[in-house]
Amino acid sequence: MFPIIADRKIRIGIAGCGRIAEKHFGAIAAHADDCELAAICDVDSDVLTRHAAECGAPCFARYEDMLREGGCDLVALCTPSGLHAAQAVLAARHGAHVVTEKPMATRWQDGLNMVRACDEANVRLFVVKQNRRNATLRLLKRAVEEKRFGRIHMAHLNVFWTRPQGYYDSAAWRGTWEMDGGAFMNQASHYVDLLEWLIGPIADVQAMTGTLARDIEVEDSGVLNVRWRNGALGSMAVTMLAYPKNLEGSITILGEKGTARIGGVAVNDIQIWEFAEPKDYDADVRAANYETTSVYGFGHPLYYRNVIDVLRGGADPETDGREGLKSLEVLIAAYISARDRRTVSLPLEY
Repeated sequence: MFPIIADRKIRIGIAGCGRIAEKHFGAIAAHADDCELAAICDVDSDVLTRHAAECGAPCFARYEDMLREGGCDLVALCTPSGLHAAQAVLAARHGAHVVTEKPMATRWQDGLNMVRACDEANVRLFVVKQNRRNATLRLLKRAVEEKRFGRIHMAHLNVFWTRPQGYYDSAAWRGTWEMDGGAFMNQASHYVDLLEWLIGPIADVQAMTGTLARDIEVEDSGVLNVRWRNGALGSMAVTMLAYPKNLEGSITILGEKGTARIGGVAVNDIQIWEFAEPKDYDADVRAANYETTSVYGFGHPLYYRNVIDVLRGGADPETDGREGLKSLEVLIAAYISARDRRTVSLPLEY
């Protein structure tokens, strides 16, 4: 049994105060009745000073010091991806639950180590998949679960975004294999997650990647072919070279009894919704669409609602460490396939 925090606010520490941390600050504020910001940590003294003035929480330059002195029930890892594994293991050893941003790790063994360490310490490991909470994707998930597509024949995803060279040059870790990963691992990670979450377990992966225009170690573009265990075929096209701005984040599903396409810049616009058997909620589908200028979406507060409910003992985690491993496995398989120029079958380990 995991420990339950029932009679007080959940104390949350945030490690890393960069771009994505703002979503976590906002989510904690949105649930002020249930949780509070206990501490923040960042290696950049200027960043730490700026956030200290804004949040009023104790600040730490060293992650280990925050774990020892911050009194955190839960630590949110908003640090470079290559640090997540070691930081999650250390948090578990200090008895703190862990929320990690995507990807949970950049190596398969690191992801396994995170799950194992949290299991051994009897703490929760949550992997942020906030796009699953988007209203558009919840409807698509419902249609799949209700078998409205019949047999799914094919699925295709596009992630046509832009990341200029200045984005990668803004921090030494960006665009590196060790700390970041490329277009698939970093920017398109949530879309890779949709492959398994919506369609089901994957059998085979084929990928090609390229560094076409950016001066980075990793890929700025790539394509992926997928065969699911249920027989469906699919593909994914990803680039960070769209001109002149983020163009599209979309998913199309084709089945024997239904077709759906969710597009927009970040799967925020249901553009096609056609099924042989109508449902009473079909007339309200357009109401799920929303405007966004951010590819992050608005799912972090909803994600944190589940985290809080789990730690209160009232819910099961929507995306725990084992759920996070599913998309990490596909990502690692894609990189192996691209490197070795071969089809990679899952699971990676037997």
